[in-house]
Amino acid sequence: MSVKDLLNLQGRVAIVTGGSRGLGLQIAEALGEMGAKIAITARKAHELDEAKAHLEAQGVEVLTVAADLGQPEAAPQIVNAVMEKWGRIDILVNNAGATWGAPAEQHPLDAWHKVVNLNLTGTFLLTQAVGVASMIPRKSGRIINVASVAGLQGNHPKMAGTLAYNTSKGGMITMTMALASEWSKYGITVNAICPGYFPTKMTKGTLDYAEKAIIESTPLGRLGGPEDLKGLAVLLASDASAYMTGQAIAVDGGISAI
Repeated sequence: MSVKDLLNLQGRVAIVTGGSRGLGLQIAEALGEMGAKIAITARKAHELDEAKAHLEAQGVEVLTVAADLGQPEAAPQIVNAVMEKWGRIDILVNNAGATWGAPAEQHPLDAWHKVVNLNLTGTFLLTQAVGVASMIPRKSGRIINVASVAGLQGNHPKMAGTLAYNTSKGGMITMTMALASEWSKYGITVNAICPGYFPTKMTKGTLDYAEKAIIESTPLGRLGGPEDLKGLAVLLASDASAYMTGQAIAVDGGISAI
């Protein structure tokens, strides 16, 4: 096969959670450009409608599913909608996430549950539902977990504490490795992308006070840009990564390397 054939996603069906904006929408753009049909999920229907119009203007076939992955009933709702529409799920991008800033000794319990329920439990439930409904019976699938460099390390002491977020993303990376091993017998690959600092709604609070320091401590000397996750997402969603599984790949300008 040619490299173009290996990266071709024509006719495949992808779910991208948190796909209405930010990194999720960028990944949806990339997979759609390579031919995939895209189901995007998020809590807010009006943001999904805007993202759908944006993607359709680029020639992508889109389904929207408004759902809160912090609630256990969301996973079957999403999977049922996609299976009813297209009858298969080839790619799952677990991107939806939340964070909370607080010193560990003051971290509210309800905020801990909010972050863990979405970032970790919601990811597990949707992945399980997608596996059972389509990937395991078809013995094929690509699962991409959008974790974070925060799951690989702690925060600098001068940065705000985000213990629940770091913990949940570390759990997502471990889940990636464990599931990659367990589901390899079904021909399913499971990998994680670990972004560094990208300008998004989630990182706005941090960048408002620490952007200059972050850039100065990043070897490549900049924040992540709108194209910086696209190539890796396509690689991990495609046949070009058929021998890659259980990996956590940092896309952070080198900040985790020093």
